[in-house]
Amino acid sequence: MRLSFPNQSRSFDESNCGVCFWGYDSTIEVSFFVETDALKRLCPLMSDAEVGCLQAFDTVRKKIHEVANKIYVRDGNGAYSYTLSAKDF
Repeated sequence: MRLSFPNQSRSFDESNCGVCFWGYDSTIEVSFFVETDALKRLCPLMSDAEVGCLQAFDTVRKKIHEVANKIYVRDGNGAYSYTLSAKDF
């Protein structure tokens, strides 16, 4: 099943150094976290600061959503949180 991403919100998670965003499987909200290393792989010149991470995310949002759709599995186990790392890209 393909996720939808109607909510363009994303937030920087300083404690884990990455960006959080959300997708939807029908009415189920699925949370994702993109590690800073993954963003650097996609945007090598980005800074590690919050602004740099959020700008990098916005620049490659379509690619991030594609990868999120690839790793998401609706399996009924209640796992609705995923981390995207550099190896996923």
